[in-house]
Amino acid sequence: MKLNQPEVEALLKDVGAWLEGHFQLTSGMHSDQYVQCQRIMQYPRHGLMLAEALAAKVIAAGLRPTAVVGPALGAVHWEVYVAQALDKEFAEIPVRGIFAERPEGKFEIRRGIELEPGEEVLVVEDVTTTGGSAQEVIKLVRSFDAIPVAVGAIIDRSGGSIDFGLPFMSLVNLQLASYPPADCPLCKSGKPVVKPGSSKLKV
Repeated sequence: MKLNQPEVEALLKDVGAWLEGHFQLTSGMHSDQYVQCQRIMQYPRHGLMLAEALAAKVIAAGLRPTAVVGPALGAVHWEVYVAQALDKEFAEIPVRGIFAERPEGKFEIRRGIELEPGEEVLVVEDVTTTGGSAQEVIKLVRSFDAIPVAVGAIIDRSGGSIDFGLPFMSLVNLQLASYPPADCPLCKSGKPVVKPGSSKLKV
């Protein structure tokens, strides 16, 4: 399935996933806009539609990952939808959806799940701002001697400035303003900050 950027943006806004206010992002930066992708992931038909659009980019790049790994909690559901979309295309090769979690502040793959040495892995995030979480997951994947082949996201809010050293595919490329807390004009105006992200929560 192909979706253009305006179509994805419209879908995010239709489900109330695109928010305006004063937010602390997972990266620690502040912004007046935040995209809460779990608001769209709660609808499987929408999540699968976005996943099929990303899977089409992966397939077009000639990649055939057998595992999709994303950081919890932001990529929870998303990694399964993407794995399902790829699994449908690679009928002869089962594709797994796996989340990495931080029980002690460092990403791990737990619950009896492992990556195989040499296994090709697609790393996914819902929204990429600095790319820090994806970089940590890439490092985790390599610790299993598996091979990260690309990074995929619904939204790249870096404006295309992140270099993972791997192909990076997103459905929406944005360059939204974000500020270090010390320089945030919203903080200086006294507007209360909200932290909607949840990557630090234990699972």
